[in-house]
Amino acid sequence: MLDFITWTAHPNLISSPVTVRWYGLMFAIGFLVGYEIVYRIFKREGAPEGWLAPLFFYVVIATVLGARLGHVFFYDWGYYSQHPGDILKIWEGGLASHGGTIGIIIAIFIFSWHVTKKSPLWTLDRLCIPIGLVGALIRIGNLMNHEIYGGPTSQPWGFRFIENINQYMHGAESVFSQPSHPTQIYEALCYIVVFALCMWLYWRRNAQERPGMILGVFLIGIFGTRFFIEFLKNVQEQWEIGLRQSMGLDQGQLLSIPFVIAGVWLVIRALRRPRQQLEYPNQFSDHREKKK
Repeated sequence: MLDFITWTAHPNLISSPVTVRWYGLMFAIGFLVGYEIVYRIFKREGAPEGWLAPLFFYVVIATVLGARLGHVFFYDWGYYSQHPGDILKIWEGGLASHGGTIGIIIAIFIFSWHVTKKSPLWTLDRLCIPIGLVGALIRIGNLMNHEIYGGPTSQPWGFRFIENINQYMHGAESVFSQPSHPTQIYEALCYIVVFALCMWLYWRRNAQERPGMILGVFLIGIFGTRFFIEFLKNVQEQWEIGLRQSMGLDQGQLLSIPFVIAGVWLVIRALRRPRQQLEYPNQFSDHREKKK
């Protein structure tokens, strides 16, 4: 058996004539597959097809904007408060999943108010189903970027990552880490399980007839996983070392706790309320008003 795996994957899938990074590709694939899943859900329930395009727009903008601002405010405000112009430099890295989640929730409240005229839970219960898969793909992107990995391990599946990845991409010799936990893979596998569970709850158990149930399971699964895997991760910012020493937790764990609590509350609330009876016409409804 191997004592460790030396990970030498390049962050770029294509470097010339245009640069295509694995991370961006995984993001794009996730959004496209997510669109297809929500399309099939809307078709099954007879929701207006016209809701899909604005929902896609809201979610893409909210994810990127929320994830970026989450990183700025949750992890590196000290720097960005002094260099506000760098907030726009998303291509230099710095996205936080907690911020992306908050951004999506806010966007769905706005979307529900202006478009569906339904409870935001109606959209969130359906939208969260593919997000677990999107999260798994993004973690594969992190793996290709040699980032967000764990501490040292003696397990045979430990990865030696390139620590100076930016310099390596510009021609420098690679400097490898100690064999470390590939926490990107751990999270990706867990997120796929959450995705499969949410798909099963919707398509096999009709859990959407209990508003908030699927969203609650999603929040518990995604952020509960994140909470425990964080114990194996290296901190993302140096100031978190003091936080971990004083509280035993890092920023990612502290941010995950409210989402897990919200998920538990949603599941209990859903189970205590009567199941709603929904019809599934398996076609898009046409909500356009006929001119009289």
